[in-house]
Amino acid sequence: MGDMTNSAVDFYPKNQRGESNHAGEFGCSLDELRSLMELRGAEGVQKMQDTYGDVNGFCRRLKTSPTEGLAGNPADLENRKQIFGRNFIPPKKPKTFLQLVWEALQDVTLIILELAAIISLGLSFYQPPGERSEMCGSAAGGVEGEGEAEAGWIEGAAILLSVFCVVFVTAFNDWSKEKQFRGLQSRIEQEQKFSVVRGGQVIQIPVSEIVTGDIAQIKYGDLLPADGVLIQGNDLKIDESSLTGESDHVRKSADKDPMLLSGTHVMEGSGKMVVTAVGVNSQTGIIFTLLGAGGEEEEKKDKKGWPEGAPNSQNKAKKQDGAAAMEMQPLKSAEGGDGDDKEKKKAGSSKKEKSVLQGKLTKLAVQIGKAGLVMSAITVIILVLYFAIDTFVIQKLQWLPECTPVYIQFFVKFFIIGVTVLVVAVPEGLPLAVTISLAYSVKKMMKDNNLVRHLDACETMGNATAICSDKTGTLTTNRMTVVQAYVGEVHHKEVPDPDAIPSKTLDMLVNAISLNSAYTSKILPPEKDIGLPRQVGNKTECGLLGLVLDLKRDYQTVRDQTPEEKLYKVYTFNSERKSMSTVIKMQDGSFRMYSKGASEIVLKKCSNILNTAGEPRGFRPRDRDEMVKKVIEPMACNGLRTICIAFRDFPGSPEPDWDNENIILIDLTCIAVVGIEDPVRPEVPDAIKKCQQAGITVRMVTGDNINTARAIAIKCGIISPGEDFICLEGKDFNRRIRNEKGEIEQERIDKIWPKLRVLARSSPTDKHTLVKGIIDSLHGERRQVVAVTGDGTNDGPALKKADVGFAMGIAGTDVAKEASDIILTDDNFSSIVKAVMWGRNVYDSISKFLQFQLTVNIVAVIVAFTGACITQDSPLKAVQMLWVNLIMDTFASLALATEPPTESLLMRKPYGRNKPLISRTMMKNILGHGIYQLTVIFTLLFAGETIFNIDSGRNAPLHAPPSEHYTIIFNTFVLMQLFNEINARKIHGEKNVFDGIFRNPIFCSIVFGTFAIQIVIIQFGGKPFSCIPLQIDQWLWCMVLGVGELLWGQIISSIPTNRLKFLKEAGHGTQKDDIPEEELNEDAEEIDHAERELRRGQILWFRGLNRIQTQIEVVNTFKSGTSFQGALRRQSSVTSQNQDIRVVKAFRSSLYEGLEKPESKSSIHNFMTHPEFRIDDSQPHIPLIDDTDIEEDAALKQNSSPPSSPNKNNNAIDSGINLTTDTSKSATSSSPGSPLHSLETSL
Repeated sequence: MGDMTNSAVDFYPKNQRGESNHAGEFGCSLDELRSLMELRGAEGVQKMQDTYGDVNGFCRRLKTSPTEGLAGNPADLENRKQIFGRNFIPPKKPKTFLQLVWEALQDVTLIILELAAIISLGLSFYQPPGERSEMCGSAAGGVEGEGEAEAGWIEGAAILLSVFCVVFVTAFNDWSKEKQFRGLQSRIEQEQKFSVVRGGQVIQIPVSEIVTGDIAQIKYGDLLPADGVLIQGNDLKIDESSLTGESDHVRKSADKDPMLLSGTHVMEGSGKMVVTAVGVNSQTGIIFTLLGAGGEEEEKKDKKGWPEGAPNSQNKAKKQDGAAAMEMQPLKSAEGGDGDDKEKKKAGSSKKEKSVLQGKLTKLAVQIGKAGLVMSAITVIILVLYFAIDTFVIQKLQWLPECTPVYIQFFVKFFIIGVTVLVVAVPEGLPLAVTISLAYSVKKMMKDNNLVRHLDACETMGNATAICSDKTGTLTTNRMTVVQAYVGEVHHKEVPDPDAIPSKTLDMLVNAISLNSAYTSKILPPEKDIGLPRQVGNKTECGLLGLVLDLKRDYQTVRDQTPEEKLYKVYTFNSERKSMSTVIKMQDGSFRMYSKGASEIVLKKCSNILNTAGEPRGFRPRDRDEMVKKVIEPMACNGLRTICIAFRDFPGSPEPDWDNENIILIDLTCIAVVGIEDPVRPEVPDAIKKCQQAGITVRMVTGDNINTARAIAIKCGIISPGEDFICLEGKDFNRRIRNEKGEIEQERIDKIWPKLRVLARSSPTDKHTLVKGIIDSLHGERRQVVAVTGDGTNDGPALKKADVGFAMGIAGTDVAKEASDIILTDDNFSSIVKAVMWGRNVYDSISKFLQFQLTVNIVAVIVAFTGACITQDSPLKAVQMLWVNLIMDTFASLALATEPPTESLLMRKPYGRNKPLISRTMMKNILGHGIYQLTVIFTLLFAGETIFNIDSGRNAPLHAPPSEHYTIIFNTFVLMQLFNEINARKIHGEKNVFDGIFRNPIFCSIVFGTFAIQIVIIQFGGKPFSCIPLQIDQWLWCMVLGVGELLWGQIISSIPTNRLKFLKEAGHGTQKDDIPEEELNEDAEEIDHAERELRRGQILWFRGLNRIQTQIEVVNTFKSGTSFQGALRRQSSVTSQNQDIRVVKAFRSSLYEGLEKPESKSSIHNFMTHPEFRIDDSQPHIPLIDDTDIEEDAALKQNSSPPSSPNKNNNAIDSGINLTTDTSKSATSSSPGSPLHSLETSL
């Protein structure tokens, strides 16, 4: 090694000369560093030795020091940024405003309208030769004045203008949403800080400030922000799956594999690295640059008509993986498409997982759109037929060439009317309302300390029925203080005086605490003079360091004597060990190991204890049991965490095998047991009470001792005395949910979780199992929606599995944040309650908007349709319809979607997944107001001229001037909508619709603004809006009819809903969570009979094939007489019916006994030849726990999704139906779990 270093030194000046041209003053160039980082393992070590000698030589080249770091003077940092780049990956360029306008123009209905308007414009300028005399029929209208003929173009122009308005508003909304989202993005990026050593001091800097040559400290849970070479590491394991796809954790050490890559996660241990590549030059950056280029090509492909979900989602997934949260999924994917994706949605091409609400809305929008299309088509057909019959049959006119333009103008007018009906019918405001509501909520939730990473999480939270929360830091303040100690065989009820402890024991205790803790954990003086000292790093360790200070000693002096580099070996804390140990080399060459950890775990490994004189004495199991009873349990029952501190001495030679933990971590000598208090946050009991009122069950999942956990749970109000609940430890929980073979059974989980309130001493896998068990459970009338909080790296799986994952913003590791949907910036449980409130509010806002919009839709469509059929002309003109469409879509969604939440939202139970969007109360309101509005408008239409004593506007000629009659109808219609918007603020049948109206300034300003514009349109709109100024008394009548809406609303709300049996709910969610919405309800209608028969044939064929294969498999197995694991290898662990389980057990036993009992074979064959299926429709689909099965199931569904055919029996493959067999006749069943099932699935 020595000559290696020398050669490197000789080599150094030459090398620098060679490189001075492109690396400036540094001893290695950007390209060299990049190529170095592409090497792994031994290659990397070799290259380091060949080129740089060792890590110190490498640091010298980069002009940095492994211990002191960079000096940190600004000029040097700037220079490094210039040469090696900044630690910043430029995000994809946002869409420009014009691109968004272009996208908004893609809406099919708008395109149709534009075309119609352009044709209408062209025709109005075309003057046919010759006289427009009687030849063209009376339908051509009376004599047009010169002015009117000139003004024919106005309607076309006005339609174009209003289309432009709609497009502009949509684009503006998208643009501001995108901007907000980027703001959120940069906020998340700025929040990420990292520890580096500069000028000998450890400081936290934003990730973007890291430069090449920095010495970064890495620890458990970090997401590495740059590439680097490890200088020194303790027990370091990295998850590189985001870059390499390798799921196993990779051990890193300075001498074997020192290469650390950006975007990878530290799963265990700690260490220091020198940063070698940042930003676009790091491994993640390189992938991103490739992705960026790829992304644009993808987009081009996308435009050519890829299905929406295909290439892009993969691209995003890749990004997600590699992205050190550099760019969350762009908004489109996060919320399942907005307005301009609607057409794509209709095609049902988006296979992306939609949120509950999005699913319901898409389905509803498609249904309404279809109805609108039918209505508009009928309208056009009726108008054309009526005109043709009237002109050519009744008046017996010939179609003359010179009349063609006149007739075409009529047809264009009819077509425009039809399209306007469609425009009003299609609720393009729905996606907009969701977007606005979510974007508004997300912005406001930031103020409530909820940083939302995935938009739909905010709405899912409103449906939450269970919250599994951590204890430390979420329910408690995470300020640890030692309040009791058991030292020298004395139990001190408060922190003892230093003199009360034997001096040997005291020294040992101080050393054990100071050295055996992460050196990043410190206690700093308070920021203000009066505050508490600041705890930095691991809070439990800070509590112990606080004990050292309370004992009038200083931990820093101990650490200075043994700096971190001198620690011989560190076993870092992880959830399996539940302890941390540090080995140091003593002066005489022997070794001493200090250990600390959960008291009952460490005490089991102790064989000695320090007595009153500070000398070790024997510590037998009997002593241990007594200590647990007399010391640990009383501490735990006061809600204290108990930590045991111990040590062990090893001889210097022979050196122990440090990697064999089983022989190292035994035979310890106990120094002390301390009780650490972590007080409950003052606001938590109240927040938990609110959750319980809101129908949400809070469960505590913690790694702590069960007594501590129970004590804290009582303080929080999670459990109250006299309730029927259970508290379990992780190992009991596992014992209860697993069968004899150690497989988890859903049925066993179902027996436990409804009453489980506290799960103590749990591992992350237990947490994941519990969450998965609750989510997959069919216990109770609806599927549970589970929120989970987590802060540790190992909580990642549970956070991902949960419907909503909350990560802690302060204590949380980067890995947890990456897996989460919402980040709690203050780590506080009461912020979760705020999230529930906002989530429910989103749901209600959308329902309010729906109630309002559907009323308008129904009325406008019926008026346009009947008006057109009876009077050959829609009472509401195209431009007026577009204005109504604008107020009711864009403005109303703004007004109703921005209602602030109230506490009353927490007074009701959660809605659940299958609750329809439109409840029966809302349906009552929609129909009731629809009846009122239609009555008013038809009265005005057919009797308005006599009531107001004005000329009738019916049967007007083609370009006739606007009439007072139709203006009054239009005005009344709009005013009724305005007042109905106030009614729509309440959807649960409340009487007071004005309640809290002034807390929402947006709502007030929109209502008044719309009213002001309406006045302008009526009084000054003139020809383009087909309006004529009204007198004051006519205005008053319109107002009276509008205000009538409010009075009528009171009448409707006093009719009890349960009396109206005929009301149906609408907008249900999917019944089975996993079947795409489109398949579920359209299959039945759209697949014709022949296709059904065909599908049936396919299914029967599949079944026959399955049976033969299963028979062969079973027969072969019997012949070979080997173990039956093969046949049962896919045994799934979930069966949710007793009978199924009985059957499967019977099947198993028959298989195992089959070797001795030949007749059991025949029972299997009997089953194959004539099964008796019983369809259990009441029983929903049994979810599988084996993920492979799920994937195959999904694949199966995509390939052959059989309709729910009338003969349900043929639908064996359709997983929506459970086939169970008659137990008496058969020895097995096609339950998920039998070989038959796995064959069916694999097919």
